[in-house]
Amino acid sequence: MQIRPTKPADLDLLDEIDATILSDQYLHVSRDAEKLAANFRIELRQLPERRSESNPIADDLRFLFKQIATGIDEGFSCVAELNGLPIAAAVAVQDRDVVELIDLRVDFDLRREGFGSAIMFQVINYARERESRAIRVLVRSGNGPFNQMLAKLGFEIAGIDTQRHSNHDLVKEQTTLMWYLQLT
Repeated sequence: MQIRPTKPADLDLLDEIDATILSDQYLHVSRDAEKLAANFRIELRQLPERRSESNPIADDLRFLFKQIATGIDEGFSCVAELNGLPIAAAVAVQDRDVVELIDLRVDFDLRREGFGSAIMFQVINYARERESRAIRVLVRSGNGPFNQMLAKLGFEIAGIDTQRHSNHDLVKEQTTLMWYLQLT
């Protein structure tokens, strides 16, 4: 395996990475609120049945990969190759003194073999080189494998957005979790 910066020639191959999300667990978020006081509780729960979600590259994400790969915008973008084919990719941007990981995808057939962790260490090195104070990642609560990987790498949940995708995210058990890894 080789991890290297994304090249413009890689952009057409990113669709070859099957980033389907398959999960049998999720982070359940419950909320108790009264006026300005709100408490959230998060716990790992089993899904009634295994959930599979397609995760294609959206146009805005493809555009960000392109902007960074061609040097038009600053940021971090890398591809992991195995036998000359892309098997994983990531893109991150600097937001003041925090690096935000926008996307990390690992081919479905090659998960749990350390490729995602290897790319995350590249993101961490990128952030440290820029003397960032933290790395931020926004993840849906239903993406159990990615949430578990972030916890394993030392990230901590710092916030919850129950409205990011719809007004009923909490009811649909698909809230957005904000994870941070403190670097300084």
